[in-house]
Amino acid sequence: MKSTVFVVDDDQAMRNSLKWLIESVGVQVESFSSADEFLAQYQPSRPGCLVLDVRMPGMSGLELQERLTQRGIHIPVVIITGHGDVPMAVRAMKSGAIDFIEKPFNDEVLLDAIRRALAFGEEQRSHQVEHLQIQQRLQHLTPREHEVMEMVTEGRSNKEIANALGVSAKTIEAHRARVMEKMQAGSLAELVRMVLAVNGTH
Repeated sequence: MKSTVFVVDDDQAMRNSLKWLIESVGVQVESFSSADEFLAQYQPSRPGCLVLDVRMPGMSGLELQERLTQRGIHIPVVIITGHGDVPMAVRAMKSGAIDFIEKPFNDEVLLDAIRRALAFGEEQRSHQVEHLQIQQRLQHLTPREHEVMEMVTEGRSNKEIANALGVSAKTIEAHRARVMEKMQAGSLAELVRMVLAVNGTH
């Protein structure tokens, strides 16, 4: 699925010029006149990024950003702001926006920020896919294989694990081989990375 830039701005002339600018570099654009309109139509499964005006009637850009976070939607955001709104823009950055661009802006600066946001979105998605694959592999492990994997990734030797579980080192070797096979890990380092990724510490 192609990435889309979602433009949310209450100023129609601004929406049109942003749409024209972004489409001129071959990127798909959809524009919305309000945060409510965007929320009503946006489907989280669609990849892309959000170009958002901070100050809008009704729900502000910041409120929209907060609403998306509450819903667990993590779409990369680029904020467009007038001079007086820099403190708001900084707040938006703290809430996870990729960049904020002050009006009047240089086209190339905005396009660069959009490229970064789209690349970040791609990366996030590939992490999610990888995370899901690891979770699915973990479900195929038996409770004993889980135990062995936890101990292996803590850096304990086969002998130490065998003593802790009261079985022979040969049995642990067999368990360990099955863990590597089921997790599709080519090395111990890869197995450790998978466990860290799933535990959210990578």
